[in-house]
Amino acid sequence: MITTSSRLSGWLLAATALAGSAPAWAQDAETPEEILVTAQRANQTQVEHGGRLSVLGDQAAENVPFAMKSYGEALILNQQPQTLGQVLENDPSIRTSFGYGNAAEVFIIRGFPLYSDDVGLNGLYGITPRQLVAPELYGQVQVLSGASGFLNGAAPSGTGLGGSVNLELKRAGEVPLTRVTGNYGGGAHFGGSFDVSRRFGSNGDFGVRINGAYRGGDVAVDDEFRRSAVLGVGLDWRSDRARLALDLAYQRVQVRNLRQKVRLGSLTVIPEVPAADANYFQPWSYSTLRDIFGVLHGEYDLTDNATFYATLGARDGSEDGIYDGITLTDAATGAATGSGLYVPRTDNNEAATAGIRVKLNGFGMSHQVNFGGSHSRQVNRNGYDFLNGFATNLYDTPSVAIPPSTVATWNPAGDLDNPGPVSKVRLSSLFASDTIGLFDDRVLVTGGLRLQDLRVESYATATNQLTNTYQESAVTPIAGVVVKPLAGLSLYANRMEGLQQGPTAPIDALLINSGEVFAPVKTTQYEAGAKLNLGRFNATLAVFQADRPATGTEAVEGSATLRRFVLLGKQRNRGLEFSVDGEPVKGLRVIAGASLTEAKLRDTGTVLEGNRAVGVPEYTVNANIEWDLPFVPALTLTGRVVNTGEQQVNTANTLELDGWTRFDLGARYVAIVGERPLTFRFNVDNVANKRYWASAYDPSSVTSLLQGTPRTYKASISIDL
Repeated sequence: MITTSSRLSGWLLAATALAGSAPAWAQDAETPEEILVTAQRANQTQVEHGGRLSVLGDQAAENVPFAMKSYGEALILNQQPQTLGQVLENDPSIRTSFGYGNAAEVFIIRGFPLYSDDVGLNGLYGITPRQLVAPELYGQVQVLSGASGFLNGAAPSGTGLGGSVNLELKRAGEVPLTRVTGNYGGGAHFGGSFDVSRRFGSNGDFGVRINGAYRGGDVAVDDEFRRSAVLGVGLDWRSDRARLALDLAYQRVQVRNLRQKVRLGSLTVIPEVPAADANYFQPWSYSTLRDIFGVLHGEYDLTDNATFYATLGARDGSEDGIYDGITLTDAATGAATGSGLYVPRTDNNEAATAGIRVKLNGFGMSHQVNFGGSHSRQVNRNGYDFLNGFATNLYDTPSVAIPPSTVATWNPAGDLDNPGPVSKVRLSSLFASDTIGLFDDRVLVTGGLRLQDLRVESYATATNQLTNTYQESAVTPIAGVVVKPLAGLSLYANRMEGLQQGPTAPIDALLINSGEVFAPVKTTQYEAGAKLNLGRFNATLAVFQADRPATGTEAVEGSATLRRFVLLGKQRNRGLEFSVDGEPVKGLRVIAGASLTEAKLRDTGTVLEGNRAVGVPEYTVNANIEWDLPFVPALTLTGRVVNTGEQQVNTANTLELDGWTRFDLGARYVAIVGERPLTFRFNVDNVANKRYWASAYDPSSVTSLLQGTPRTYKASISIDL
């Protein structure tokens, strides 16, 4: 059998062979000082503004009525994140929680959730690996704040009202690259990666980029094991009028003994936080995720001002896992009841979008006209079986044998060896927009419509018989304006709507409608803001209001324990965001910002009216700093502070989490070895080893708490050959 380590060796040999067939990273004419300066510049962690804005194509941030930013591959390489959530920790408007019962990351943006299922890849939904994303394959992590119903279409899982995340796979650049990296992270987590990029042809018409990574071992949480292996190949070709790109990728992630969220049950107090590295879950819990995915993109310039484009993508994914849970019964002693759930799942998804962009000028106006269509198809096959409960403890956790199935009282839902479909989702749309430029494009007015059609088929998990079909259509408009009164200053406003597939009731033995898929819902957002670009420094200010249907659970008449998952009025979020980034002083780089959010329940018709939404911090503050020491030219010191305000734990607002602050420190040093740059990195996250409850958000509306990560040491060494 071929082992993962031997696969990694094969990848490294291939990378070395490709490196030897092309020019070296540094030209012979460069002096060691020039090599050092180039390497330091390439290592600078900065935010990028602008980029591919879905159906609107490549846009400068100053020209669009939205707040957008991108975190690049230098940040990913320097901070050594193991998951996408650790990349998004840099954004002051985003916090990360977990999904229902497993390792799936959920991102809270402007107080609304974005599920991992709804993270885009090269502009397409459903192609990104779900649950956990290993960051090494991606050149950009793009964040668009606010609703994006027109830009991206309906999100498959019905999230993303507060903002969307799109991942761009790495592409060959103009400068040859051959990089090999070894890394270490907390506990006994070791790994390595390679990244090779070349362009061929007289004008660099053909590009190849191959990169891969493997890492595995225990992380900083006691006995929590994680392993991931990724491999990506990006090919692109360009001519005077045509551009074509093909990306193929593989990801395999394994997690054992995951430290999950803690359910509070009927407790009326917040339990004391366990030790920072404590693990109160069972060693038999695991999750294995495997994804093969790819994207084909093409563009052709029909004329000098008209371009046809098309993007196709597909993903084949499989998941298998036993997820354990813990529900406290006594906050003082930590006594709790443990539970288990076995879930096998497969996904087969395809997505496509195509259109034409036309630029026109006349009568003192400019036009950027865009029209096209999109279609996606997703099939989810899964089954599940609950395991018998067991006694456990939050502070003194016993190791118990894997409990038996509850088959005596609960028939396993579906064929666990070969699960059948439980849902089929088809999303189709037609869109058209025009951005009109006035006064030499100092005023830009954008208007557009997207006609969206959602068709969802639900199947009984146990029998795979069709139980429900709904098909809804709606028009989601966009209206936005940008005014540029001064050079470098843009004022903007927008009104957007989103059409989203309704929520799905979580799989839970206490819910009588587990797995029920709700009808689509429509949402509305208003936003205004300003963007300032001073060349070396950027600042953005935004105010917003957005409504989305809220979910919750209600008691079932005649039962003391059973509940029903329901739509419960709406959640209205109002907020203010401010962010800055850049290099205000040579050698000092800053990525910082703050967000204030008021999230309240409206139109519930219950005593919950006016209560604050669960899991939404009152404020969030981030500050990342890099300082190139002038007296040690090759050394850069780094630091980050993450501050999160109070959160409500339950819908009744009788339980509240205290705010928390985390400090991270690090350093980076570049040396020249054999006329090649060698970069050393060392980071410590949560320097004080602070123990804290990080999040109270739970997609199943169950009161639960997620503990923050303990002190984590990270080290890496990279050489550019």
